[in-house]
Amino acid sequence: MHLVRSMMDLYDAYAPDLLDQVRDALKAGWWRAFGVDDQGYLDVETEAAMIREIALLTIPGLLQTEAYTRALFDAYHREHSKEWQDNQVAVRQFRQRRLTDPDNLLVLNAVIDEAALRKLVGGPVVMRAQLRHLIDMAALPNVTLRVLPTDLGAHDGMSGGFTLLSFPDHDDSDLLYISYATGAMHIENEGELKAARLTFDHLAARALSPAESVALIERTLAE
Repeated sequence: MHLVRSMMDLYDAYAPDLLDQVRDALKAGWWRAFGVDDQGYLDVETEAAMIREIALLTIPGLLQTEAYTRALFDAYHREHSKEWQDNQVAVRQFRQRRLTDPDNLLVLNAVIDEAALRKLVGGPVVMRAQLRHLIDMAALPNVTLRVLPTDLGAHDGMSGGFTLLSFPDHDDSDLLYISYATGAMHIENEGELKAARLTFDHLAARALSPAESVALIERTLAE
């Protein structure tokens, strides 16, 4: 804050809005209390108005049950304390509140490969509860869920999943977020953003409709 004031004095340009923005930037994100390394993602998701996500092998984090999330973390080859896992789960549960928060509603448009529905993360009991949860979440007006069926064969998303975040201020560029085994990438290059949007739209068009997707989840649950 002192540096910003000094620069304003130097250039004889006082901008109170800029000071407010700096104060906001200096505030610790809500997730800091959990000691979570968020790969720089949570701050941008907190500001986003809409998320488009391609998920291939796991259910999107915003749609996971607590038991499913814990089962994923249990599968990590790196050892972590129970406190670490509890914090990770708590943060994911906290993030999900925006899907039902009328004052700060997040729009989610997810395309999920059928493989993610059939992989027994945590075992049959955990997966049955997870599939029921997907059906419930798909009923929300701000959640659109489409499934890429196995019999579709090869498709454009097989090279990897990704997340596209859009923000309430239309002057703010979208952000493409891609995570991998040892880190994550934040991409703002317009050419790559355009390619990601086209890929998402192409896959959404090839996927089952929202109603057909829920019917497939229900059949998978029955099996």
